[in-house]
Amino acid sequence: MSHMHLDLALPPALPDGALRVIPLGGLGEIGRNMTVFEYGGKLLIVDCGVLFPEENQPGVDLILPDFGPIRDRLKDVVGIVLTHGHEDHIGGVPYLLRERGDIPVIGSQLTLALLDPKLKEHRLKDAPKHVVVEGDVESFGPFELEFVAVNHSIPDALAVAIKTPAGVALHTGDFKMDQLPLDGRITDLRAFARLGEQGVDLFLTDSTNAEVPGFTTSERNITPAIDAVFANSTRRIIVASFASHIHRVQQVIDAAVKHNRKVAYVGRSMVRNMQIARDLGYLHVPDGVVVDKIDAAPPNNMVLMSTGSQGEPMAALSRMANNSHQQVSLEPGDTVLMASSLIPGNENAIYRVIDGLTKLGANVVHKGNALVHVSGHASAGELLYCYNIVKPSNVLPVHGEIRHLHANAKLATATGVPNVLLAEDGYVIDLVDGHASITGVVECGYVYVDGSSVGDLTDSELKDRRVLGEEGFISVVVVIDSTNGKILSGPEIHARGIAEDDSAFDEVMPKIVSALEEALREGTHDSRQLEQTIRRVLGSFVGRKLRRRPMILPVVLEA
Repeated sequence: MSHMHLDLALPPALPDGALRVIPLGGLGEIGRNMTVFEYGGKLLIVDCGVLFPEENQPGVDLILPDFGPIRDRLKDVVGIVLTHGHEDHIGGVPYLLRERGDIPVIGSQLTLALLDPKLKEHRLKDAPKHVVVEGDVESFGPFELEFVAVNHSIPDALAVAIKTPAGVALHTGDFKMDQLPLDGRITDLRAFARLGEQGVDLFLTDSTNAEVPGFTTSERNITPAIDAVFANSTRRIIVASFASHIHRVQQVIDAAVKHNRKVAYVGRSMVRNMQIARDLGYLHVPDGVVVDKIDAAPPNNMVLMSTGSQGEPMAALSRMANNSHQQVSLEPGDTVLMASSLIPGNENAIYRVIDGLTKLGANVVHKGNALVHVSGHASAGELLYCYNIVKPSNVLPVHGEIRHLHANAKLATATGVPNVLLAEDGYVIDLVDGHASITGVVECGYVYVDGSSVGDLTDSELKDRRVLGEEGFISVVVVIDSTNGKILSGPEIHARGIAEDDSAFDEVMPKIVSALEEALREGTHDSRQLEQTIRRVLGSFVGRKLRRRPMILPVVLEA
């Protein structure tokens, strides 16, 4: 296994006839997936998604891949292939098209339909769209693409084989190998095997569940658990799910029909996506089951299908839990069915929400106490099958945090793959004469979307936000007479989020005054230096006395 080298320089020029791969997102995090393939001076992009922020990124709406490494080469991009319609694979597309609006976008019917409203929202009308289905072979510049059906937690997902004179790269996208999927569309292992026979030079595989032994449970196996919830509930059932999980919504609709309940969608994205899915024939809804109003039927005959605005079901649920949801207020005896995964890192927040819902009298059914959710990703057993079927010469684990990538690499090595590469975002992998190696690294960081600004927010500003949130804020205003070096007024101290009232600072006032007077006597009239003096005296007092390290903003005005 060749490991990551942090002392890498920029990559050399790409040799003629070689294929270069640069992951710009999704290796080291689950989200903002984006991989760039380069051959013969042309670029092909696979996926362009968003990452949802963590609690330590206050105020950030979304995180994008860094387009920096390809920004001056956007004219060379021959297309963007979208493997499936999840946010972490399509959410960044509008931001890329804002920089060059006519890049061809390639994907399945459902994937492009889910992208459409985003493009409209960003007023991007020009992107040429190429709808493909499994089995299609299409060429974009020097890349010949073959699309392969894969099973995932959203319909119409595709793997893509990228063929160039340098060799064949096979990118799984997100996938699992449910052998009895609800829509009957299985991961096409026969195509994987055929590509393997012809020779796969670089296999990029989904690592999300590489640490999980065995096989991912079939979606069918959760139908009884959902059915039991319907059989046992005497009042409303509120189901929370991702707005893209069409199979899960189908299971809920089927259960509603069986138990004589009506279904109402709650949340803009749920309403929109299910309309798209129904129009395109991915969701089958018998007449009269879906209703517009959440009180269209008595509570024992109603199901609410809810999600959050970002396709994040927790958002809507947390509003229900603290009684601030615009439409839904929970009643004792309601059942909340959380048919969604615990996103890694969100567990505490989710248990808080479950507690809040329980306190309101709801019966909460979730992954922890019932089989109501299964993952969309292949577990270790399925990945092993893939390596043995494809028999690739080089493997690059993608889509995962570092531990997932390492676990996936171990699996590939165990099956005898001769060359397994561990890379992170920005690493450059070159496939030369059938051998892949890491040849350099390009600079790529997190790009924050914050309100209407994209990429303006720096890490140091985020750090400031965390300090403001955790340690508080103190402002100090002093007016001095610069001619005679006397303090005319102040210091006036205002604190926020640090002490009960400003009298806590009474004992430090004289110290600030004497430090300033001393500095003025020594002839320091530079307001910046005087502000430093205030910051030093006040900072050490607050650190010693209050054990805090707030943000201190001294202002020295000259009169």
